[in-house]
Amino acid sequence: MRSVDPGSGFESWRVAAKRLLAENVDPAQVLWEKETDAGLFGPNTVAETGAAYGTNVPADFVELARSVSCHCDPSRWALLYRILWRIVKDGERRLCMIASDPDIAKALRMQKNVRREIHKMHAFVRFRLMETDEMTGRETYAAWIEPEHHVVEASAPFFRNRFANMDWSIFTPKGCAHWDGSKLSFTPGIEKSPIGNEDALELAWKTYYRSIFNPARVKVKMMQTEMPKKYWKNLPEAELIGELIEESRQRVQGMHEEQPRLVKPVARNAYLGELKAMSNVVPCTGPSGEQTLEQLAKAAESCRGCPLWKDATNVVFGEGPENARIMIVGEQPGDKEDIAGKAFIGPAGRLLDEALEEAGIDRSTVYVTNAVKHFKWKPKDTPRGKIRLHQSPGKGEIDACRPWVLAELQRIAPDILILLGGTAARSLLEREVKITKERGLIDAGSLAKRVLLTVHPSYLLRVPGSERKSAERQLFINDLKLVVPR
Repeated sequence: MRSVDPGSGFESWRVAAKRLLAENVDPAQVLWEKETDAGLFGPNTVAETGAAYGTNVPADFVELARSVSCHCDPSRWALLYRILWRIVKDGERRLCMIASDPDIAKALRMQKNVRREIHKMHAFVRFRLMETDEMTGRETYAAWIEPEHHVVEASAPFFRNRFANMDWSIFTPKGCAHWDGSKLSFTPGIEKSPIGNEDALELAWKTYYRSIFNPARVKVKMMQTEMPKKYWKNLPEAELIGELIEESRQRVQGMHEEQPRLVKPVARNAYLGELKAMSNVVPCTGPSGEQTLEQLAKAAESCRGCPLWKDATNVVFGEGPENARIMIVGEQPGDKEDIAGKAFIGPAGRLLDEALEEAGIDRSTVYVTNAVKHFKWKPKDTPRGKIRLHQSPGKGEIDACRPWVLAELQRIAPDILILLGGTAARSLLEREVKITKERGLIDAGSLAKRVLLTVHPSYLLRVPGSERKSAERQLFINDLKLVVPR
């Protein structure tokens, strides 16, 4: 009987399993257990021999094994090695496709449990504000959760992508994840939460949860299926659930006793109706010429002038010196900008930087912003893990954001205004614009001394063919040169 330490996860188990296969050690002769010291499969031995035993296995086994290795069942390592042995030694290459096989059936159940646990991690992590750096203004958040399985590392990339603009730590008994704005790291788990009492963010979340709780749609069993009670102690809203359920019957009865009200027929296009109504609403406290750029950016965070804020991660305000001589207005944030909360940092932004440099414009002296401050995309049309593709802003969304762009323009008061694409032109010229017909220097009244209308850099990324792409890029640079002093 061989006693083998599987290590801390899939990668360490795979190294040990490859060595056992190379030595023809039967699964019945292996006892997978943690060792108190380094032993035969200690770090040095694994590092020396890990690459020595190549084993070609089907991709579906690797995917299955990665998930199963996150399960809390100690028998998972023996199960995986037994499946691996059958695939490699017994020639059952299509084994993972046989769901009725007892070993595969058990592994698939484990995989399902792990995937569900990852989903619950994404849904039930609640961050608390711990501190704010006085020098940089960057905030640090922390969360505590007690997952059943070892899913911290598998869950962490979701939080890294979603909350890239803040520092955070997720503490659990089964491992901890940390993000410092540039690097994701992991440390061993801890026994109890290091986080103190509730903060203002939690209080606000409780108020919001109470306001959206619908007593007429309470289904306790269904709610507990989606939000198991084991998570309740770490959810700030959970302490309200019992009270809200108790109140629900009385509140529903009160609703039934109310006098019937006339219901207006729903418009054929409710979304457009919502946009039309909201576009006339002054966003938040409303931008004004007396506010600094920093105050404008802060005020825009609570903008609800159109529905785009609902699916956006951040409001993306403009950036650059307040005394900038050149102001550039683009369309809207993209996937990267929405996550980071910064304008023009994605592929189109990098292309713009290169073009400005070739045109002789110092990028650091330019103020850049967008006509629409929130990222427009369709969650239901975006597969999980894929880059979110933007949707073109509608007229109502452009109009709703115009006060913010005008406030920036008033504060910057640039000599030169560059409009990139039709959305930017529609916002500040307040009319539909054909870029191909009006491209170049245009008369735009009092917006700025000189106004340049040209294509958006994202257009250049979509141009097919290397020769045409190169020609269009040069035309774009030539446009930018029109505003460079000679």
